[in-house]
Amino acid sequence: MSVIATLRPLARAPTAALARVRFVLTDMDDTLTHQGRLSARTYDAIERLRDAGIPVLPVTAAPAGWADQMARMWPVDGVIAENGGLFLRRTADGDVERRFWHGNAERTIATERLERLRQAILGELPAVELASDQPFRLCSLAFRVPADSGLRAALVQHYRSAGAEVTVNSLWVLGWFGGYDKLGMARRVMREIHRLDIDAEADAIAYAGDSINDAPMFAHFPTSVGVSTVTDFLADLPRPPTWITRGPGGDGFVELADALLAARTKPFPFSEPRSAGDHT
Repeated sequence: MSVIATLRPLARAPTAALARVRFVLTDMDDTLTHQGRLSARTYDAIERLRDAGIPVLPVTAAPAGWADQMARMWPVDGVIAENGGLFLRRTADGDVERRFWHGNAERTIATERLERLRQAILGELPAVELASDQPFRLCSLAFRVPADSGLRAALVQHYRSAGAEVTVNSLWVLGWFGGYDKLGMARRVMREIHRLDIDAEADAIAYAGDSINDAPMFAHFPTSVGVSTVTDFLADLPRPPTWITRGPGGDGFVELADALLAARTKPFPFSEPRSAGDHT
């Protein structure tokens, strides 16, 4: 039986398991977005979760520059950016606090190593292209994913030969120095910000993703959800997500939000329906 055939539809997830979820961590590109766009219904789903007391934290390979805007303006509880390199969170006065994985001295060394690696890769693989968002990154080095699989493999090998961590998603071949990943920073953020031990209470979190760099999160959280396009990456995932949505990208995330909110609803027979303006 193929891996795809064994994936379970999110619609069959037990209500009790969904009702235990207190936080949603989610990849962004091709999980909240679809074909590079964030839909109004996806943004609304994030807001509905927040209003129901389920904070949403994007956990993304996207650059710090993107994450800064998200942390400032989106209805999210904060953003883990650059695959775990830093966490950004809106402060009470509307500014953004940054928490890096590394201290200042370590970060300086890592930045210098990334610059040497950038020069070496461009010198030896002139056909590869830096990601257009590279100027907005603070602790990672990203290239566009080459269409040629041989060139893609050579690029990944350059990172590894330099001792860098590397991952591939739908947009980038991304590298960094430091031994962290999405799960490592999520563990730190949830402990320091929310006093939640994600090893002891993994079922308090639902995670949504779509690609290879989501693998540690899929493996850790029992309520892990792949949007439908995760099937493109199953061959490279050590462990698939527990559940899969019908729709791709943001539509899949909306399915997850709806399922979580429905699981929290307890019907009361004989009660009068609420009016549109009644939020008590």
